[in-house]
Amino acid sequence: MSGERPRAPSKAQQSRHAARELAVQGLYQWQMTGKSISAVEAEFRSQVADDDLEDHENWHKVMEIADLALFHELLHNVADQRRELDAAIAPLLDRRLEDLDPIELAILRLGAYELSRRLEVPYRAVINEGVELAKSFGATDGHKYVNGILDKLAGRLRSAEVTARRR
Repeated sequence: MSGERPRAPSKAQQSRHAARELAVQGLYQWQMTGKSISAVEAEFRSQVADDDLEDHENWHKVMEIADLALFHELLHNVADQRRELDAAIAPLLDRRLEDLDPIELAILRLGAYELSRRLEVPYRAVINEGVELAKSFGATDGHKYVNGILDKLAGRLRSAEVTARRR
């Protein structure tokens, strides 16, 4: 070990992470309410600041730093491609898709989308983001489950990248 401190995330990394946070929260809301994805996005974009909330829970503050184009892409494309994403995830689960925690389902759908459609994002970054989102928003040990499923999915969707990395 070199003893060096890990580098702080760049502004671009923070912006993309914020977009993913918003996308997960938006997908969760969409799943739970049945509202259109456009209505969910409009609600997020119209939020006003609430100083009583912590920064990561305050959508308005997160929106200020988020990559809004990425937020829009993730939110709409995950919703539009839900059936294909679910079909990729379902065989890897130890339970029915309907029995998953809704926030973990939103995170897995987002991860499946990024692994299958955003090939410029390294698979390890997709898995790490999923784990971090599950730690922030999911159940106590949900991040372990998300990690396992996304790791298996990466092996299926990006086998060459995974094999090259493990050598």
